Amino acid sequence: MAQNRFHSGTGPSQRQLRVGELIRRTLSDVLLRGDVHDPDLNRHSITVGEVRTSPDLKVATAYVLPLGGQGAEEALAALRRNAGELRHLVAKAMTLKYAPQLRFVLDETFDRMDDTRRLLSEDRVRRDVESHPEDDED
Repeated sequence: MAQNRFHSGTGPSQRQLRVGELIRRTLSDVLLRGDVHDPDLNRHSITVGEVRTSPDLKVATAYVLPLGGQGAEEALAALRRNAGELRHLVAKAMTLKYAPQLRFVLDETFDRMDDTRRLLSEDRVRRDVESHPEDDED
């Protein structure tokens, strides 16, 4: 029985993961070096947390966040404005058959981690976490 690759229960393929990580590193290097000639973009120190690719590798979504989270919308606008040049620079450094279209979204992972820490520090949650459910099993 053939498995459907696009089924929502399956994750990305090894190839998608490998190419996504390669794009992440390359994009990070391009941004770090300031290869794009846009002062608005070069003013920000941008972290590329993750890159996810479509199954056909033609679209790459980069999850980004400026250092300290300051000016996130401005940085995102600058990245989107320069997506064509960034695509060209990333493609030049890689050996893919097609240069993927780059899409940029804000990485909210850190916000979710902060929310989780805040939730786990609440008294009622700490009590539940610290209680030993195996003591109740008699």
